[in-house]
Amino acid sequence: MESGFRSNRHQLRPAVCYSNSGGRQVASPSVIVIGGGLSGLAAARALHDASFQVVLLESRDRLGGRVHTDYSFGFPVDLGASWLHGVCKENPLAPLIGRLGLPLYRTSGDNSVLYDHDLESYALFDMDGNQVPQELVSKVGEVFESILKEADKVRLENNEDISIFRAFEIIVDRRPELRLGGLAHKVLQWYFCRMEGWFATDADTISLKCWDQEELLPGGHGLMVRGYLPVINTLAKGLDIHLRHRVTKIVRHYNGVKVTVENGETFMADAAIITVPLGVLKSETITFEPKLPAWKEDAINDLGVGIENKIVLHFDKVFWPNVEFLGVVAETSYSCSYFLNLHKATGHSVLVYMPSGQLARDIEKMSDEAAANFAFMQLKKILPNASTPVI
Repeated sequence: MESGFRSNRHQLRPAVCYSNSGGRQVASPSVIVIGGGLSGLAAARALHDASFQVVLLESRDRLGGRVHTDYSFGFPVDLGASWLHGVCKENPLAPLIGRLGLPLYRTSGDNSVLYDHDLESYALFDMDGNQVPQELVSKVGEVFESILKEADKVRLENNEDISIFRAFEIIVDRRPELRLGGLAHKVLQWYFCRMEGWFATDADTISLKCWDQEELLPGGHGLMVRGYLPVINTLAKGLDIHLRHRVTKIVRHYNGVKVTVENGETFMADAAIITVPLGVLKSETITFEPKLPAWKEDAINDLGVGIENKIVLHFDKVFWPNVEFLGVVAETSYSCSYFLNLHKATGHSVLVYMPSGQLARDIEKMSDEAAANFAFMQLKKILPNASTPVI
């Protein structure tokens, strides 16, 4: 997919094309798309199909961004995005996935995200390997729902935003009956852990005012059984893509833009679409001339970046319950965790450990080997007879 350009300066000159009305000649505008994640690829695809001249610049040696399908085990495992949230025609990805014939494993038929109404899809265990009775899981789920409803009242009472964690503290002070003890408390912490996993951050950084304001598409959630890579490849087909091209500077003139990459090459076009991650914008590794407006810089600084990791454990055989998630309950949400059971969806003997927030940041400080061992030790706590993962 590398371009054949040899010089250090690339000019996208307007090409001649014909409009549908009257055969009049019109110039085809040129666009540089910066970032080869899903949004960048979708933008480049739409522009290319509309007869724009398009060049896409991606800093990594692969496309997809947070979509990354790994084949090192001999079968696809998504290390990034792995679900289609909103399995419906309103979701622009759904028709493409349908045309490609990619199967989805439905993990939920409704739009629940913070707790799953189909509680049979979970098996929760304490740190001694004892499975939590399903009746208790359901009862604690009702308490969790009550706390979320009370959070609405706290939101209306506060002009200034506070964290979900602070709201929960206020709620249990007001309604002591919602303060659980013993095993029930640990299960409630696991519900908080799942909530933190959905937002990929800790409860003390989740906004009370905004946590439930996203619009969920109907149709529930579907796991991509064969991974997202076929979607990425389809969007990328036929595009002029430059990998390993890290953009360092974007200059906007009255008649177009000039983009400079790390090795000194420049690209010029009528316009640019910037789809780099928020973290890249926060790092200020790209210089903008003129500077971004103050309101945009403020928004970049104010928005938080969540973190969720995936640690994939491959085994030679299945030794765990036939459920979608295995959960670990504990005294704090930090100590709770959960494993996605890919065997139920794909037939492969794989569990995916999915830490988020502070726990994920702590694990990122470890080597890959130490992180995998940490995940396996978490599994051994709930399933003492767990076999060693396949290397």
